[in-house]
Amino acid sequence: MSRIAEKFAELKQRNEGALIGYLTLGDPTPQASARLATCLAESVDILELGIPFSDPIADGPTIQGAIDRALRAGTNTDDCFEIAARLRRDGVEIPLVFMTYYNIVLQYGEERFVAKCSEVGVDGLLVSDLPVEEASHLVKICRKYGVDTIFLIAPTTTEERINKILKKASGFIYLVSLLGTTGAREKLSEVTIEKTKWALQYVKNLPLAVGFGISKPEHVRAVIEAGASGAVVGSAFVKIIEEKGADACDELRSFAARLKSGTKLG
Repeated sequence: MSRIAEKFAELKQRNEGALIGYLTLGDPTPQASARLATCLAESVDILELGIPFSDPIADGPTIQGAIDRALRAGTNTDDCFEIAARLRRDGVEIPLVFMTYYNIVLQYGEERFVAKCSEVGVDGLLVSDLPVEEASHLVKICRKYGVDTIFLIAPTTTEERINKILKKASGFIYLVSLLGTTGAREKLSEVTIEKTKWALQYVKNLPLAVGFGISKPEHVRAVIEAGASGAVVGSAFVKIIEEKGADACDELRSFAARLKSGTKLG
């Protein structure tokens, strides 16, 4: 059982959902990013770490801003691996997931990239722009090295396509609950709850995590009560770093703790 599967099983026994927190690696600098990720890891169940890429088509302005700061600070793929390795050296035990774009993996070399993930303690890989039809080779490599392959589904994904994804996915399925790009919303859309329940008709053998627009404890609670196994929060954490920079640790911890309260049912 992978570290991700173990985490979801542990939380299910406690009648809790997973809080999955996202940060862009290298924001505001690689050195500060490692410290901030360690702080956030104290209060979330799974840490999703974005590798900065020059054409982040799935990301809204907040995360695009973080990516720009990271790239201007000189962050590269090797820096991202080093940050993940440092988290493990510093005692971070929760699952780590790399979120990236396929060009990063391709340029590094698929097998070299996945082998490095395994070496530094990255448990899952989410390549947001890799279609399931073109993912077989990467999935095969990930299975060889024990790295989970996490896929996105959207409100427009057909049942046929979901079934294709389920044959290749491991770890969890990430439901993009809204059309458009990432970004915190003031109010949780009713569509998010509807689409969570819709996705659960098909996603039965893997945990379902819901993201895009989730930024408050009540948002987290709503998707967990709708049946999701996890809630993904990204832009709201990245916004704190945008405002506080390298001094964001305390606020990241306290905000994550408030969000985590929304995962506890009963």
